[in-house]
Amino acid sequence: MTFTEKPRGSQQSLDQESLLHRMTRQIRRSLDLQEILTTTVAEVRTFLDTDRVKIYRFDRNGSGEVIAESIHEQRLPSLLGLHFPADDIPQKARELFLLARQRSIVDVAGGKIGVSPLHSQETGKPLKTENIYFRQVDPCHIQYLKAMGVQSSFIVPLLHYDLKGQSAKPELWGLLVSHHSQPRTILKRELKVLQQVADQVAIAIAQSNLLTEALAQKQREAIINQVTTLLHQMPTIQLSAALETTIAAFGGVGGRLYIEKSGELYTWGNQPSLPYELENMVIEQHPVWQNWMAEGKPGKVWAIADLYKEQHLRVLALAFQPTPIRGIMVIPLHYREHFIGVLSIFRPEIDTEILWAGRCDENRRQQLPRLSFEVWREERKGQALDWQPEDISLAQALCHHFSMAIEQQQTYQQLQALNINLEFRVQEQTAELEKSLLLTKVLKQVTEHIRRTLDLQTTLQTLVREVRSLLNSDRVLIYQLESASVIVEEINGNWPSVLGVKVPSDCFPDEYSRLYFQGRVRAINNVATASLSACHQEFLQNLQVQANLIVPINIGMQLWGLLIAHQCDIPRNWQDAEIDLLQQLGDQAAIAIQQAQLYEQTCAAEAEARTQAAQLEHTLHELQETQTKLIHTEKMSSLGQLVAGIAHEINNPVNFIYGNLTHASDYTEQLLEILRLYQLHYPDPNSEIHAAIQAIDFEFLVQDLPKIMTSMEVGAERIRSIILSLRNFSRLDEAEHKRVDLHEGIDNTLLILQHRLKSNSEFPDIEVIKEYGDLPLVECYAGQINQVFMNIITNAIDALEMGAGGSGQGETFCKSFTSACLTQCPIPTIRISTQISTDKSHLLICVADNGPGMTPEVKRLIFDPFFTTKPVGRGTGLGLAISYQIIVEKHRGIMECISEPGKGTEFWIEIPLQAFAKDNILEQTKN
Repeated sequence: MTFTEKPRGSQQSLDQESLLHRMTRQIRRSLDLQEILTTTVAEVRTFLDTDRVKIYRFDRNGSGEVIAESIHEQRLPSLLGLHFPADDIPQKARELFLLARQRSIVDVAGGKIGVSPLHSQETGKPLKTENIYFRQVDPCHIQYLKAMGVQSSFIVPLLHYDLKGQSAKPELWGLLVSHHSQPRTILKRELKVLQQVADQVAIAIAQSNLLTEALAQKQREAIINQVTTLLHQMPTIQLSAALETTIAAFGGVGGRLYIEKSGELYTWGNQPSLPYELENMVIEQHPVWQNWMAEGKPGKVWAIADLYKEQHLRVLALAFQPTPIRGIMVIPLHYREHFIGVLSIFRPEIDTEILWAGRCDENRRQQLPRLSFEVWREERKGQALDWQPEDISLAQALCHHFSMAIEQQQTYQQLQALNINLEFRVQEQTAELEKSLLLTKVLKQVTEHIRRTLDLQTTLQTLVREVRSLLNSDRVLIYQLESASVIVEEINGNWPSVLGVKVPSDCFPDEYSRLYFQGRVRAINNVATASLSACHQEFLQNLQVQANLIVPINIGMQLWGLLIAHQCDIPRNWQDAEIDLLQQLGDQAAIAIQQAQLYEQTCAAEAEARTQAAQLEHTLHELQETQTKLIHTEKMSSLGQLVAGIAHEINNPVNFIYGNLTHASDYTEQLLEILRLYQLHYPDPNSEIHAAIQAIDFEFLVQDLPKIMTSMEVGAERIRSIILSLRNFSRLDEAEHKRVDLHEGIDNTLLILQHRLKSNSEFPDIEVIKEYGDLPLVECYAGQINQVFMNIITNAIDALEMGAGGSGQGETFCKSFTSACLTQCPIPTIRISTQISTDKSHLLICVADNGPGMTPEVKRLIFDPFFTTKPVGRGTGLGLAISYQIIVEKHRGIMECISEPGKGTEFWIEIPLQAFAKDNILEQTKN
């Protein structure tokens, strides 16, 4: 092969430009790398007019494959799809391709190779000129090319650049190779064009890799979203479906999800099988597996391509031999450093077939060149697929979602278990309460039945009959200690009667009587095994008793007898409820006996009991009233102390300011007078004083300073009036009841609530209309009356705010002001009116608003303690109840509410003047 600088004319230049233009357009037009490469080899072969142009791509293991090819009239055999061993291109040659971007032009006939590097091998810097250096080619390489039928060849490396900027160094991706069956002259200009084509192909390769990565990332995100939907967004967690989706995403043939805490196991597809002796064990519970998992940390993923090559899994590998499983990915699941389970993905072994360009001998590959490049099929059975980095990344992402979903499921199950346990306990307690209620009801019925008669025998017979029915026993009897015999019995079945039977004295010693009198209850579940004396045991066996229950009947300070239940057919375990019931019935029997003997005392006791019950009811009512009063008193005391404290704390500095303002004003006037005299007698000040006068605007200061002093005096006076209002409202410095001006109390209340009457961003001003009559000083509990005003006006403000300014349907105010009532009021309004009744006996106060009004049901309950329609945290439900008590009970007055939905609300208060004064005089006289 020869090299020349002689151009081929203008046509050659046009062909070069056309080739580059077509290549650039093809790369921009298509994102399919294979299509771009196929076009590239066709265009380059046409441009060079050689027999074969191919693109050779390196694999990860160093071998290569022809992935694109263009052949002219089949002059050379096709190599498309054939693989070449890694040793066919030595590592040194690859390094030269990568470092110097060397382009080799081989002249097979002359045995020379031409090197045209782009970068200096010594400095690594780009070369200014493209010179071709010649050296002898390896004879092995010459024979290699001759065996392929090639007489001239040249190579341009294809490099891959990381467009994301993660690495500045390129990687050797492949080779652009031209073969010709005849010696051929190569122009340097052609080499330059081919290098430009190679640069364009490198761009296409980088773009294709980015596209592939983007598509893979999109697919991974779709898989993550699909699994996340199954784990988190479905009505119930879908672990089985999520496992199946995950296995499919990794191309697996099976998988497992094991949850450590519950021992649950979800499986899909092919599964390992432990040996017979361990067939009942889950593989995740095997000690080898447990030790393996103990080595893992959160985020660790084990990706094993061939499990049979892992030494620490050689014991567990036996379980996988009957299956096609070869690769395994184990994903430990952790939630906040806590191990909660493991997700396993199984991949199958595969059979591979590789087409090689000639048969390769592993032992002679680097010694002698191959003489034949005919297709040789290499088949490999049972190969393992490597797990890729993107598989690990996807596994780590899914690990987080599985861990969170399982933790949420376990938390939900714990809550369910707690709810079930709570429900079960509630049911148990409910059953116990129902049983207790039933026993109480039965006890009451028996007691009432016993007390219907004063006949002792009838009473006792009724008692044993009811007891036997309740306990469902074979025999119930009453043994009287005085006669030492059974005086009454009730039998169920054909058991012998024991009526009149006497108990042997040696079987019932005096010690028993003392114990029963002290309240002893004896339950014998099995007579044959009980710790009884021989006499006592024989006596019970003669009566055919298998189990018995004994409670004493004590009357006064002596043991009267015993109430006994017998079980004759079989032994019986007496329950606590049965023992308690019989004990209570024994007490009732004692009462019934005393009832027959002491009827009059019982009647007196009953009357006394009724009296005590009435007293208790009366006491309860008084306690309820006292509780309400205490709440009111505490509230008023706290409010009064707070208001008085604030007024006292503010009053001292305000008095100091107010007291000194007069002196400050006088001093200011005097200083200003002196300044005026200075201006009169020294009209021409020096320049410095003149500049200072100009800087402070002296004329304005002289005019404004007295105004400022006046404003400060007005403000101080306003603060003093507010403090006086607070002190008047608190009434802490006055007696409990005295003559006061109620209008002053209303005004003080409005002053305190002034901040709620003003408008804000969500509500307009509340207009307050005061219609005061000519009232005398009224003797009352001033602090409590102020509290009534506070509660009623506060409720009116709340109603207006909750009703968003009223219904706009008009309102009805006090009966005496119907002619002046507001209708169709456009703004929220509160009307307060006072007057004396026509007979001069009552004080009348009315507070009305144009709010939304109340329904009859609400109006009926507003004066009940703790009833409120306000949201939680805004009302206690005591304001109107306390107000009602103050007016009705404390002042002997009347308090009514008049309201309809959409027509506002008014509170009507009447306080008798003379009657209240007399009551106060009487109370003072008693005290």
